[in-house]
Amino acid sequence: MRHTIMATAFSLIAASAAADTPVLSIYTYDSFVADWGPGPQIEAAFEETCECDLQFTGAGDGAALLARIRLEGANSDADIILGLDTNLTHAATETGLFAPHGVADPALTLPIAWDDETFLPFDWGYFAFVHNTDMADVPTSFAELAESDARIVIQDPRSSTPGLGLLMWVTAAHGDEAGTIWEGLADNIVTVTPGWSAAYDLFLEGEADMVLSYTTSPAYHLIAEEDPSKAAAAFDEGHYMQIEVAGMLANSDQPELAQQFLAFMLTEGFQNVIPTTNWMYPAALAPEALPDGFDTLISPNRALLLAPEEAAALRASALDIWLNALSQ
Repeated sequence: MRHTIMATAFSLIAASAAADTPVLSIYTYDSFVADWGPGPQIEAAFEETCECDLQFTGAGDGAALLARIRLEGANSDADIILGLDTNLTHAATETGLFAPHGVADPALTLPIAWDDETFLPFDWGYFAFVHNTDMADVPTSFAELAESDARIVIQDPRSSTPGLGLLMWVTAAHGDEAGTIWEGLADNIVTVTPGWSAAYDLFLEGEADMVLSYTTSPAYHLIAEEDPSKAAAAFDEGHYMQIEVAGMLANSDQPELAQQFLAFMLTEGFQNVIPTTNWMYPAALAPEALPDGFDTLISPNRALLLAPEEAAALRASALDIWLNALSQ
């Protein structure tokens, strides 16, 4: 009987302690929370200092995050959304669901100036088509890609931030000629996947010659696998930049904890994890701190980026052009 009473007492104490531990809920994209992604290391590092329970929830790919938070609205369990990008931040702000991040004068190492009171960047990179280094006649432009027999896999812009980034890339580079580019690319496209992970897996399985990814993707194979067989094609018209961000929800029941995490996001405890788990450039880490192997990556001759409000204004028409071209 004594053992039963003691066991019950310990269970009640443990339950009480768990109930007193604040929970910080973060919605992000699936690859971020994968075993090989940055999520597990970042969770452990933040919990060492926050006296909290950090819980990541994978919610598909980046663009799907905004759709989910719109659906859940003010009743969302999330405190932070991590994984939107500047093609989506204007639309996210328009929902009225986000609060100012509260981080004063963030020390960033982005290649552009940053002035956004709602969203904070955590990493950035350039979109590119990744291929095997033994590929013959690697295209050096969208026009050359369209004229080639290369099989490509891309992501759906309605659910995926890389997919949306490709729409903005073609639009920023070719303007009114975007429709012509897409008509030329239509017969190169093997399939369109909901998110990045599925597309990249198809490429690795040999189902395509090239996959929409990032100029930094070859660093993964080089550093993690000691495999130099992947490269990113350098396009003459330049490469579109992606800046990934996080923002806190106005209805968060842990606003102070959320602000604490956003401040932590720009520290070495978070930023040092990004290069070799998310395989992107960290937003608040000096270039000389990048691991060996990043120096082998291509550097675009021209960086393309639409302002958030411009990307939002062009999104619907760019999507219509894409859908029409692929349906021919």
